[in-house]
Amino acid sequence: MSRSTQPLCFVASTTDDAQAARQELIELYGNAAFDEAEVIVVLGGDGFMLQVLNETMNSGKRVYGMNRGSVGFLMNDYRVKDLPRRISVATGNDFHPLRMTTTDGNGDEFSALAMNEVSLFRQSHQAAKLRVDVDGKTRLEELICDGMMVATPAGSTAYNFSAHGPILPLESPLLALTPVSAFRPRRWRGALLPNNVTVDIHVLESEKRPVNAVADHTEVKSVQTVRIAQSEDRTAKILSDPDRSWSDRVLAEQFTN
Repeated sequence: MSRSTQPLCFVASTTDDAQAARQELIELYGNAAFDEAEVIVVLGGDGFMLQVLNETMNSGKRVYGMNRGSVGFLMNDYRVKDLPRRISVATGNDFHPLRMTTTDGNGDEFSALAMNEVSLFRQSHQAAKLRVDVDGKTRLEELICDGMMVATPAGSTAYNFSAHGPILPLESPLLALTPVSAFRPRRWRGALLPNNVTVDIHVLESEKRPVNAVADHTEVKSVQTVRIAQSEDRTAKILSDPDRSWSDRVLAEQFTN
């Protein structure tokens, strides 16, 4: 095996397995600087992959992940042989993340992006009390719960599915609005929304029932309102092996025990 003619940059999480894999691949294929590489090869798990996707958003760089973590839903299988060829025939996927915009009690705003989901969680022993507006119209006057999330199709198999939300085919123009341990209305199990809507979640009785908001791995404490909408001006480019496409992975999740 020779060094790649296509500029590759290898980045790895801090685990021993990921670091060892990075060193092995650099010895075989070389290592371009991050800014000069056409493809970023990510070694680690899904959490590290999400971090790199945020860093490469709108850069035009393509990201190819190989699993050196645990679940690795976003990753391709780890194999050393013929990596440049695998990348050359990989399927490209362009994704628009969710943009989370929060306000706190002082009126200060904070914004973050999420490939998987935006989640809200109660901060104390008190259940959260939320109002949900969709495109300016109130759809839930009051939801008492441990939390709620808005998930993309790519993230629908992750925390959303663990909270009994629906798995969404990758090509579907939908978002999943899913509660976490809803107490009232007890029978409300969530909703499917068009991916072009804006969701505003208002925290009711926020001093008594404080709530945190999380966009993938970015957390904001004690929010008052959270606005969630797809960010059409931001794009992440992900590569997947033809025999392990994201669409196939999402579909397969619906038929597993």
